[in-house]
Amino acid sequence: MNENLPPSLTPEEDGHRYRAALGQFATGVTVITTRTDDGRPVGITVSSFASLSLDPPLVLWCLGDKSDGYEHFKRASHFSIHVLAQNQDTLALHFSKQSPNKFEGVETFAGPHDVPTLPGALARFDCIAEAQHAGGDHLIIVGRVAQYHHTKGEPLLYCSGAFGRLTDRE
Repeated sequence: MNENLPPSLTPEEDGHRYRAALGQFATGVTVITTRTDDGRPVGITVSSFASLSLDPPLVLWCLGDKSDGYEHFKRASHFSIHVLAQNQDTLALHFSKQSPNKFEGVETFAGPHDVPTLPGALARFDCIAEAQHAGGDHLIIVGRVAQYHHTKGEPLLYCSGAFGRLTDRE
């Protein structure tokens, strides 16, 4: 047992400290995009993205039930996941805020199934909605990767409530 750790708590005892403990896990940062039923673009910053399966090629991400665009992503048949580069922190912040038109002034191009696509990402996964699962106050969305694109570069990271970067990387 690590003697440097404070006494254990339950999440119910101190929700703030629980959230801080979860924040110790560094994640990449993504922006996920789709279109509404009437064709308007929708996008949101998400750090809860993971590979689920290589065969078949599945990924997952989690969407809070009070998130901007929740109903649109819940109904989406297609979406694109953009893994952001280290220099895209402004874009991450832009899509993390609630706004009626997040795409105003943002460069995009039409991807597969006319999903808005953002240039400059390190990787993009164009997905077909595969499954959804309730997970507490979040919706777990599983996508089948139809195609992907990637390039080399430094990823944008998020840890302890702040953006960061890799160090000592070969």
